[in-house]
Amino acid sequence: MSQKNKLFRVAVASPLRRTFDYLGPGSDCHSESGMSFNFNAELNYTTIEVGMRVSVPFRGKLLVGIVLQEIESSDVATNKLRIIDSVLDTEPLLNAQDIKLLQWASHYYQHPIGEVIQASIPALLRQGKAANAATQKVWSLSELGQTQLQDSATSLKRSPKQKQIMLLFERYSNTGITEQDFATISDLGNWRDSINRLVKKQWLIESEQTVTITKQKNSAHNVSSKETTHQLNQAQQQAVSALLIALQQQDFKAFLLHGVTGSGKTEVYLQAAQACLAKQQQVLILVPEIGLTPQLISRFQQRLNATIVTSHSGLNDTQRLTAWLAFRNAQADILIGTRSAVFTPMQRPGLIIIDEEHDLSLKQQDGFRYSARDIAIMRARNLKIPIILGSATPSLESLYNVQQQRFSLLHLPERAGKAIPPKINIIDVRHLPMKESLSSHLMDRMHWHLEQGKQVILFLNRRGYSPTLMCHDCGWCADCLRCDKHMTIHLSANRLRCHHCGSERPIETCCPNCDSDNLLNIGHGTQRIEETLEKYFPQYHTVRIDRDNTRRKGALDKIFDEIHQGKHQILLGTQIIAKGHHFPDVTLVGIVDIDQGLFSADFRASERMAQLILQVSGRAGRAETPGEVAIQTHHPEHTFLQALINKGYGEFSKELLHERYETQFPPYTHLALLRAQATAQNPPQQFLFEAKQIVNQLNNQLECYGPFPAPMERRAGKFRSQLVILAKDRKTLHHCLTPLVQQLEMKKTNTIRWSIDVDPMEMF
Repeated sequence: MSQKNKLFRVAVASPLRRTFDYLGPGSDCHSESGMSFNFNAELNYTTIEVGMRVSVPFRGKLLVGIVLQEIESSDVATNKLRIIDSVLDTEPLLNAQDIKLLQWASHYYQHPIGEVIQASIPALLRQGKAANAATQKVWSLSELGQTQLQDSATSLKRSPKQKQIMLLFERYSNTGITEQDFATISDLGNWRDSINRLVKKQWLIESEQTVTITKQKNSAHNVSSKETTHQLNQAQQQAVSALLIALQQQDFKAFLLHGVTGSGKTEVYLQAAQACLAKQQQVLILVPEIGLTPQLISRFQQRLNATIVTSHSGLNDTQRLTAWLAFRNAQADILIGTRSAVFTPMQRPGLIIIDEEHDLSLKQQDGFRYSARDIAIMRARNLKIPIILGSATPSLESLYNVQQQRFSLLHLPERAGKAIPPKINIIDVRHLPMKESLSSHLMDRMHWHLEQGKQVILFLNRRGYSPTLMCHDCGWCADCLRCDKHMTIHLSANRLRCHHCGSERPIETCCPNCDSDNLLNIGHGTQRIEETLEKYFPQYHTVRIDRDNTRRKGALDKIFDEIHQGKHQILLGTQIIAKGHHFPDVTLVGIVDIDQGLFSADFRASERMAQLILQVSGRAGRAETPGEVAIQTHHPEHTFLQALINKGYGEFSKELLHERYETQFPPYTHLALLRAQATAQNPPQQFLFEAKQIVNQLNNQLECYGPFPAPMERRAGKFRSQLVILAKDRKTLHHCLTPLVQQLEMKKTNTIRWSIDVDPMEMF
């Protein structure tokens, strides 16, 4: 059916919080836009449906948009409407449920619908590329190659790699060998040159084929007897039984799986996923960090006869599109991904799992500021399927939802198998002799555990060599020229780097203030601790795990493989090593400096620090050997530390919830944070002051705090201010936010950038 002269509402990636109306391609109507765009006749798509991508003229260029609705009329005169240039899909990419979720997210987080939808689909689809699976090269034997195969041992005597490749074709003579196959054969090294030479000899034929997603087959050689005969303890059995009942009911239900570290939460996930697969349903699993995906994938591949795909920033655009399409088209049964995977369409939805639901990484901190956890809950509600939120240290929001009977609690209070919780000791470092930042007591405990043939984790959430370069004679400090922060010393690179804006410069050799060369490295980062460990523990191998040495693709996986192989005895790292990793030979965890997190103005600081302490502590003693945790502090009597260690996270979180109730902070109230920034100091403050006046006019029941400078006022050359808007319920808050945003958009703010963060997790 022709789409000429029909009207369509389209979402386009634009900072404007609205949709745009267009005429169907090939329309006869004359446009006054002064632009001429012709329908791409080669595509020959005669039907436009909701959820399809279209190419549309927008501000002098063509953009990719998503059709949200076919409409009868527009508020814009027909002769002023522009015409859809071309249709990019033969079928809708997004169904009605997908669009409903995205429209809800746009409204809830007060973000433009076009940018929300663009953030939800792979980069190649945003660029207008075809929604087709990727292709890869495949090589097969030619007739000449078949005849030469028997003689290749002698004819390729001087070309050992070509000979090795030809021998492979004896096994794959019927199916051929793909690029993906060659990439998994690690001992071939650089195989492309040899392949190209064999193609030139006409022994091999090169062609292309669509990348297919293959099902993982569990078999005797890759499934340990321990995996196949795992026995659930009573708490695990109760949790699995509750989940199986919910899966049978085929309705929405949210479960908080609160299990201590090492309690076997993954086993509960596995059995719930297995029940979904038996019903031919799909499972979406969200993890907060890329580093957690390999081990989770390995567990699921070993146990389940399923097609598993992954989605995270470590993959290239083609790989992410292939995974997205496979899950959308139900060619994949399970998707394991990070934050943005929450939007991936599901054809046969069965279950959503969020691992480490408390983790801050599940909240996008810039652009479209959404919580993947909260969107996943809303998605499960819309799809009428169960959702599991798993954590050893649940967020206070989730615990509050249990209290309000919105979530059902599944509790795993004990470690699985014979493992027991580690013993936590506080080391009072006052008056103790220190080797850099390591106390003699901690070093003694390290020696003892290492002599038993075990591994040790040292945790310090501060990368670099030293956080401050200071002149001993005049007190000058090396500050970032664009931020209100000191530069961090990276000694191996001889650079000062700002961890906030990314600027860097060579390390000064003399003070620019007094010309003294008496410069001191103040404080300790992971690189400096690494240097100390190599000095005092030369017989043991230390590996540092932080962002600086895990940037390259595959670097983190390689380190973890080496840890499991026992190549490293001392594991030194930042919070990368604190999240969900299973190191069975680690029996001691040392927290080098907890004091930096004990004093903070952020009302969430106590919750975050408790979660971090218990998460990193949970890496100790996960096998049969008991574990130990040593926490160094100058404040051993701090009420926070004493309450956490003596009462445990359950009681500690109850006290925090009571404190939040008394102060009327979330989850008992609801926040929105309005941020503004500019190159000058006063404009953001003035802008937010005017915004506060608008809020007071809209609803005087809302409370506003500020405007005040951000904790770090100047960042990347911009002065930043913020206004906190607090409401007793979500409905009241959003009734104010929508008209507030509309009025703010009407202001002339060319010199100011502003944003709104609903349910902010950081007050930076």
